[in-house]
Amino acid sequence: MTPLPGIGVRKEFSLGNARRRVGVIDHRDGTIDLIVSKPGNPDATDQIPLSAREATALANLLGAPQLVAQLREEHSELDGVTTRELPVRDGSPYAGQPLGETRMRTRTKTSIVAVVRCGHAIPSPGPDFTFTAGDVLVAVGTTEGLEAAARILADG
Repeated sequence: MTPLPGIGVRKEFSLGNARRRVGVIDHRDGTIDLIVSKPGNPDATDQIPLSAREATALANLLGAPQLVAQLREEHSELDGVTTRELPVRDGSPYAGQPLGETRMRTRTKTSIVAVVRCGHAIPSPGPDFTFTAGDVLVAVGTTEGLEAAARILADG
């Protein structure tokens, strides 16, 4: 993490091949730039400004799949149990509603084990946890139950 006086903070890491660095500039005004630079020359940087919505989408793209992969590996020896990402899309009847309103576990026998919001995992959300469009739910259950849960999130 590198402070950028008057601008914000630069956060980055080297890719495995060490030929490039990837990161973000977190501006004081709340905007975010995705950056790619060459090690040893931080000024030779490609910057892509991201809106808050785009930054959230990118964070969810990066965060949720890793969490799901880890859970799948942990459940790999349990027959009939799988893990899936369930997005809360714009227009979902449950965007802005608490988890308990979905009656997800009762209706589908699936469990919501985490919610990924803005790239951060929120483990074990309770019935009062309110969903936001753009959230990605990490659910565990049978294939049939997970398909039913996806339909519920989309259609109610």
